[in-house]
Amino acid sequence: MTHITKGANAPVPAGPLRVAVGRAAVPGTPSVDASALLLDATGRVRGDADLVFHNQPLHPSGAVRHAGVGRADGQFAEWLELDLPNVEASVQRVVIAGSCDGGTFGQVPGLYLQVVAYDGTIAVHYEVADASTETAFVLGEFYRRDGAWRFRAVGQGYDSGLAGLATDFGIEVAQPAVPRGPVVNTGVSKVAGPPAGTTPAPTPSAPAASASSGAPAAPPVPAVRGANGSKSAGPFGPEFRPWTRSGRGDREISVKLPAGPVIVEGEHDGEGLFCVDTLDAEKKPDRLVHNSALSPYLGRSLAVVPEDRRLRLRVQFEGAWKITVRPLSAARPLATGEEVRGTGPEVLRWDGPAADLEGWFDGGRNSELFCVESHEPDRLTALHNSRLLFNEIGRVDKTAPLPRGPVFVAVTNGEGDWRLRAAPIPVLDGSAAPADSVYKGRRDTTVTLVNPRPGHPALLEYDIRNADDQGHTVTLLDEYGDCDGEWLNGFRQGERGSDALFTTGRQQRTLQIRRAGKWRLRLLPIEEAPLLKGPLEGTGSALLRYQGPPTLLTLSRTTEEAGHLAAHALNHPRGQRTLIADTDTRRRPVVGPLWVAPEGSCFVRVQAGDKVGWRVEPVPLDEAPEIGGRTKRVTGRGFGVVRHTGPETEMLLTHDYDMLPDLIHLFELDENLFPVRHIGRSRGAHRVPSGFLQVRGFGEWGLERRG
Repeated sequence: MTHITKGANAPVPAGPLRVAVGRAAVPGTPSVDASALLLDATGRVRGDADLVFHNQPLHPSGAVRHAGVGRADGQFAEWLELDLPNVEASVQRVVIAGSCDGGTFGQVPGLYLQVVAYDGTIAVHYEVADASTETAFVLGEFYRRDGAWRFRAVGQGYDSGLAGLATDFGIEVAQPAVPRGPVVNTGVSKVAGPPAGTTPAPTPSAPAASASSGAPAAPPVPAVRGANGSKSAGPFGPEFRPWTRSGRGDREISVKLPAGPVIVEGEHDGEGLFCVDTLDAEKKPDRLVHNSALSPYLGRSLAVVPEDRRLRLRVQFEGAWKITVRPLSAARPLATGEEVRGTGPEVLRWDGPAADLEGWFDGGRNSELFCVESHEPDRLTALHNSRLLFNEIGRVDKTAPLPRGPVFVAVTNGEGDWRLRAAPIPVLDGSAAPADSVYKGRRDTTVTLVNPRPGHPALLEYDIRNADDQGHTVTLLDEYGDCDGEWLNGFRQGERGSDALFTTGRQQRTLQIRRAGKWRLRLLPIEEAPLLKGPLEGTGSALLRYQGPPTLLTLSRTTEEAGHLAAHALNHPRGQRTLIADTDTRRRPVVGPLWVAPEGSCFVRVQAGDKVGWRVEPVPLDEAPEIGGRTKRVTGRGFGVVRHTGPETEMLLTHDYDMLPDLIHLFELDENLFPVRHIGRSRGAHRVPSGFLQVRGFGEWGLERRG
């Protein structure tokens, strides 16, 4: 990014650019309207259409466009879009100006201009530090030099407002017959006629009063003409000059506009709940357009102008407000790789191929709802026919599938700061391993991971975002592409954690990822897994190493989180896995056998949700309760290990658990604490051998020797 000062200049990228005229979002301070003037070699406009501003948002050449207002990170920014390579050859300079509404530029906090390339890179940043009594400002200009375009920071102010600035560039300002509140409605005409051989564009006239409601009707739609003078329209409906109405308190307003979808922009800097509804033919609320307690507030939402009547809006707010109705061409563009930021509702336009939409939301002040929808152009007249991309409460950091454009993306909720970025769908090549053993992707896919040390297990760190409320799944595939068992689940193992892969020493392993957003897998040496020598605590899923003889392991919760919590033992080189312990929502510890194969190492896989805290600790075998001799009965709760010291005999297994009283299992363990036989799977009498036994239950259980 190049910071420049007044009078300095800098080169700009050759492609399309976005220009932000920004200021700090401080309540009670003046607002700023941005405009662009296209000037010929004499330094003057060639005709009316060479002034692009909020009431005339599109230049006939299509090279300059007013893209509306955005808000993010405590800033307001009014955006202009410039396609400099397609600016007509007779245009030598494009001036970026601003006019101040309700005060002077000296009262505008943090005034700046930024030139942003379409990849999101900030090319030029100019801060205005010397504004005082001016009501209009030439902030900067783009000019041709040696076949390329450059930008110069001008910083020239006008006390005579937009009218005085416009006059300097050959525009005669026509005063409107009916005032429109704080928004200046300017008709423009060239002092000298347009160049020979061109058709002059019509001069916009002042708005007429509405006989039915007293509200001003929309200004006449300017004819946007191409090179041959023919009328053109936007891709999804006719263009029209934005219509603005200001007021205070609860009001009903109406406007006559071309039928079809439009953008309704609401703005205020007061306190309280701000609500705007569209009204049906009987003047009853039809669709909620704005509903926010943010202050100051600037939001944009979709609405539909009926075929047979005016667009009617009901505004409910105690203070002063401003409503602007804009054509769909005013939707903020969403470009590949560019991060769009905002606060509150917004309307974006996506024209690219199918992509991944990465979304971030700070949760608002009180874990607000973050809702994002996509609308296909041919279904915009029925706004309920939308595709829900995000519908989350609180903080959001996930990815959703974005359909092929053109589509309109609407942020309909989110009283907090949000960011959206469209990212290309990656094409994965599973034939070769990345040099850093990091595999990245988005959405559902099949990926083959290559063992960096064949013959040895590897530690796999995963970060897999859930694409929906069902949670992601990762399935192992065999060499024929058939399912070899579910390996990870977004509910049980969470979105982030670690696990073991290649436990049988394989050279590669194929994974099928489903219902996932953005994901990242990283292979590390197994030695980087934490060593379990005593008590260890953690949160979420994790892989631990254990070196020692077979023993017992206690597992307990350290948080109130009610998510899944279990522990498994797995071994190399056998690759066998067995359940150590599983817990319910209680924090009482449970005990299970830590199986260690004679010829291999042992790993402990703790499975837990992202916010579930846990504690594990190896304990000696002699802490297992004994049954035999004089001890005829042992009891416990949940998972446990019992040592039977007597000969094989019949025992009674009981289980007190209201929801599933019969859900109780009894296993015989070998000398390495591996479950070699399933003795029983229900309450009742069972033949029990001597040695270690594992009980798998959730309620209170008892094991009693009979006779």
